[in-house]
Amino acid sequence: MKKTIITVVGKDSVGIIAKVCTYLANNKINILDISQTIVQGYFNMMMIVDMNAAPKNFDAVANEMEQIGEEIGVIVKVQHEDIFNMMHRL
Repeated sequence: MKKTIITVVGKDSVGIIAKVCTYLANNKINILDISQTIVQGYFNMMMIVDMNAAPKNFDAVANEMEQIGEEIGVIVKVQHEDIFNMMHRL
């Protein structure tokens, strides 16, 4: 399984989850776990996804997700699980 971490952060607005999840569904990327919160108008979402069936490679997905973030006014980061874990080790 190719687990990937997706984070979405920015000012809350209508449609953030819909836009991100529609992209994932259209690219056969399965959501394994999801957490989202809104604190004082700021949106934060973290997803663990499986890219095993995705027709696009990691770099293409990361770039397209970043573009979607720009379109809707949030920051979207896509990271391999291994890199995410190394960056957040205590």
